[in-house]
Amino acid sequence: MKIAILGTRGIPNHYGGFEQFAEFFSVYLVEKGHEVYCYNSHNHKFQEKTFHGVNIIHQNDPEHKFGTFGQFIYDYNCIMDSRKRDFDIILQLGYTSNSIWFFLLPKKPIIITNMDGLEWKRTKYSKPVQQFLKFAERLAAISSDYLVSDSIGIEKFLKDKYKKESTYIAYGAYPFDSPNEDFLKEYNVEKENFNMIMARFEPENNLDMVLEGVVQSNDKTPILVIGKHETKYGEYLKNKFKSFENIRFLGGIYNLEHLNNLRYFSKLYFHGHSVGGTNPSLLEAMASQALVIAHNNDFNKGILKENGIYFSNPSEVKNILESVKKIDNLQKVQNNYQAIIKDFNWEKINGQYLQLFEECYSRHKTRKQ
Repeated sequence: MKIAILGTRGIPNHYGGFEQFAEFFSVYLVEKGHEVYCYNSHNHKFQEKTFHGVNIIHQNDPEHKFGTFGQFIYDYNCIMDSRKRDFDIILQLGYTSNSIWFFLLPKKPIIITNMDGLEWKRTKYSKPVQQFLKFAERLAAISSDYLVSDSIGIEKFLKDKYKKESTYIAYGAYPFDSPNEDFLKEYNVEKENFNMIMARFEPENNLDMVLEGVVQSNDKTPILVIGKHETKYGEYLKNKFKSFENIRFLGGIYNLEHLNNLRYFSKLYFHGHSVGGTNPSLLEAMASQALVIAHNNDFNKGILKENGIYFSNPSEVKNILESVKKIDNLQKVQNNYQAIIKDFNWEKINGQYLQLFEECYSRHKTRKQ
């Protein structure tokens, strides 16, 4: 099959979850004998024409000039280019800025869209933007040939809201089993004597709630706050908690080996995400054998099940900090690790996507005959 991947800033990954998936899946498809094209921003760090056999198509992306509006232009450029490529399948990752151009998509290829999370619930967006995202979600849901949901919660939502079936395929992670304590020195922490939380600095990721619990607690274990904090909300949090020495804002860390070791040797790993599907950082924490303390919502519970410890407010965070020990919860840690090996490994996830592609392609070929 001749396959295109749209909707990301490009590969190899220098940004986030969809880019990570696009990198792994596109290379996997090439190894299985398919002809694969991935669209990249013109200013992506990687400027070669191919990446491990994947064809790279650079398109103009004015996001650096126009902010979010630039994403719409970039998606428009990608879709217009796709009209002359004779693809069999176009995989769209997300819908936020490409669904308004659905009427420009080429007619021949099968359009498969990963619907991402409930973007319109994100509080970082103004009310008008949230309304637009609801509209964009609807366009993507009704105009795509097939939908993919990366959580059971999203699958149920699409069925209830749009009467549309979707194929549930989770996100993936690589099991981590080669810890190295030496990395801890760089962050001035000791094995199982620090907690951590890692997230984008957005209200729905509940960093404020977790840090409020830290402040209320009698437990003064250091907590590492990892994420790019040069934002309005980031400045607010740093200012709010600046007098508490055990709260350490480290900024973004993108070295996977460092992150894996920090998660592995942490005492408690807080996961505050409350919006979206299967969150990549949650799976990576499970894969790193961290003890996950998660915000109490259906998305997180759908992945962790009884192997998470849950909080809904600062008081519950306080109680967890004062009473929960990793040593007492090693079975939960091991259950989550086994879930990565069994259910959320990349080989299985990639295989499920390819199986969906083959079934869709076969169905459409039969229909054309």
